[in-house]
Amino acid sequence: MKLTLQSDTLTWLDDRVGIETLKQLAQKKEVPLHRHTIWYYFGGMTLFLFAVQMITGVLLLFYYKPGAETAFESVQYIMADVRFGWLIRSIHSWSANLMIFTMFVHMFSVFLLKAYRAPRELTWVSGSLLFFIILGFGFSGYLLPWNKLAYFATKVGTEIAGVVPIIGQLVLRFLRGGDEVTGATLTRFYGLHVSVLPAITLLLLVAHILFVQRQGMSVPKKFESKKLPTMKFVPNFLLRDVLGWLLVFAALISLATIFPWELGEKADPFAPAPAGIKPEWFFLFMFQTLKLLPAKIGFMDGEVLGALAFGIGGMFWMLVPFLDRKAVNGKNHRLFTILGVIILLYIITMTVWGYLA
Repeated sequence: MKLTLQSDTLTWLDDRVGIETLKQLAQKKEVPLHRHTIWYYFGGMTLFLFAVQMITGVLLLFYYKPGAETAFESVQYIMADVRFGWLIRSIHSWSANLMIFTMFVHMFSVFLLKAYRAPRELTWVSGSLLFFIILGFGFSGYLLPWNKLAYFATKVGTEIAGVVPIIGQLVLRFLRGGDEVTGATLTRFYGLHVSVLPAITLLLLVAHILFVQRQGMSVPKKFESKKLPTMKFVPNFLLRDVLGWLLVFAALISLATIFPWELGEKADPFAPAPAGIKPEWFFLFMFQTLKLLPAKIGFMDGEVLGALAFGIGGMFWMLVPFLDRKAVNGKNHRLFTILGVIILLYIITMTVWGYLA
């Protein structure tokens, strides 16, 4: 009786969503095995951490109240009075940081293995856009507890956006909802964080996964001419992926319980900025660079030049598959490899320097 019910349910679903077709596609999918196969797992880990973000974010939404007079108090209530509220918030904060870290690793491994070459240009572009959106999540989410550090970090961050020529002041006023960081800024960041950014992310994520499924896993150029062994995606690779997720989840729970995310003091717009204020670690390399630039470089303000350089750098990064002409023709371009290594070392060095400064 039970088997018949299961069979009838599967047949009903298959008639409507084509489960059997999806099952056959999953069974056909194979993963190439070579010495760089380990980097394939970081995309799945990032996706897993994004799912953790969505689940814990929805749970926090049940109690969070946006607004300059209510945000801090509602987070205090979550941490002190809601059962396991402190743990959920801590998991949400730690998983955001781990997700950005795994995304960095995934993006640079794709770049250095030249997995962006034809016909995977759109996979790279959609992945780069996802990376920028995830940084937007980090920036908008940081203000939501409305504590002192978040308030002044947002003030500094939006001021940097404001120095961009022509559109800077428009962007600043759009982000702040006025000239200063106020409750209107918090409301805007809340709207971006819980509705606009998730909607864009889901669309890009679906496109990114479809591109990956359509083109398959990229193989480094030097292995393309060889007949590589393969592994079935279902169940072999998937089970290894799940094992990686479990390890990440164990690390996440350990971090969240041993080092619970602090709330700090409530934001006071009339108080002086805390000494040595810094942004989150994933913005630290940009912050430290802008700090080191002289006030004037030629006829331009150093800060303006730095903000423009980062904007152009981000655009260059996204368009790499179309600029690396040798990769388009299936050849290895050493210049782009060296450039990727230099950018990676620069980010690490400036982040460590900014943290220790």
